[in-house]
Amino acid sequence: MSNPTFSMLRSALLAALAAATLGGCAALVVGGAVGTAMVVSDRRTSGVQLEDQSIELKAVNRIRDAVGERGHTNVTSYNRTVLLTGEVASEADRSAIEQTVSRIENVRSTVNELAVMGSSSMTARSNDSILTSKVKASYLDAKDLQANALKVVTERGTVFLMGRVTEREATRAAELARGVSGVQKVVRVFEILTEAELAELGSKKN
Repeated sequence: MSNPTFSMLRSALLAALAAATLGGCAALVVGGAVGTAMVVSDRRTSGVQLEDQSIELKAVNRIRDAVGERGHTNVTSYNRTVLLTGEVASEADRSAIEQTVSRIENVRSTVNELAVMGSSSMTARSNDSILTSKVKASYLDAKDLQANALKVVTERGTVFLMGRVTEREATRAAELARGVSGVQKVVRVFEILTEAELAELGSKKN
């Protein structure tokens, strides 16, 4: 028999993810908190979580100052590693955005996945939002992954995976994402932990 509480949580996750990834600045915080129904231990400290939010907000403003309204840029910070996705008008804009973000306080590193091409359509972005929701749902269904430890960003059918995970978890997460219909490619942007480090992290949270 299905678990009613689990089904409710899964539905809440899907709805929250779809809302979080549709339109405007909301796309900049893909994979964030999905409400009190999904309060699960985060593998970042509370201080780092706040820093990540601050980095994303600062990046939005500074990118606008650097390149104006040219292109479509998404910024996702996890444990102070910043993933840049979207489309830009030129290689010069691509470099300018990376340099601008790398200078933000507390940023440890940047992963520049910006493509030099025309901006994606709203239809494409909506499809990406659906894919993100499906990938996250597959993690929630899996019994061997902590869904809240994984951040999912989808751009033009390519799924980017972030989080502090073990190699086993990274491999499993990528495998599940590749199995979702419509996903064209999976890119791992993980911070790899040893099993011992994960165990130690869990003991500190308890």
